[in-house]
Amino acid sequence: MLTLDHLAVSAETLEAGVAAVEERLGTRLAPGGRHAAMGTHNRLLGLGPGCYLEVIAIDPEAAPPGRPRWFDLDRFAGPPRLTNWVARCDDLSAALARAPRGTGTPMALARGALRWQMAVPEDGRLPYNGAFPALIAWEGAGHPAAMLPESGCRLRRLELTHPDAENLGVALSGLIEDARIGVRPGPAPALRAVIDTPSGEAVLE
Repeated sequence: MLTLDHLAVSAETLEAGVAAVEERLGTRLAPGGRHAAMGTHNRLLGLGPGCYLEVIAIDPEAAPPGRPRWFDLDRFAGPPRLTNWVARCDDLSAALARAPRGTGTPMALARGALRWQMAVPEDGRLPYNGAFPALIAWEGAGHPAAMLPESGCRLRRLELTHPDAENLGVALSGLIEDARIGVRPGPAPALRAVIDTPSGEAVLE
């Protein structure tokens, strides 16, 4: 069974992404770090126990990774937006066996003291235009959410919109059961997160 782990807001630059999210949520993001294997860097915001948000972008100071970056960042353009969500599991191989084709191949990754395995698609593109989650398995007791300051923010809903919502729902069925996650049909793929903040309800999309 999967558990919602974190949300990913992609941006052309980390500075632009951080500014957009901080303005929308009315709170400051915490430092993140660099992902050498992917040539990306991030900033983070806690969303309560076991859940957080990351703003992620290509790191201009990093060497090219020699492969497509995760979250399809090589093709990202436009204003910062919520592009992906990540679900954690205890057994990545077992979860991949039940996931749609193209969810990815496990990669061993690290950032500072954190260690994890993540399924990364060969072309960087997750199934259902990113509406299906990236799969992650944390190693050891370390988890970013436990290291972040209390933000007062909590995820209320994650809405997944897709033209093929029926099959997306089938793909998620039996893998994750979370009342906060909803799937609905729409003309174009989109993610929308409703977040309770100290200043009231805010929306990231």
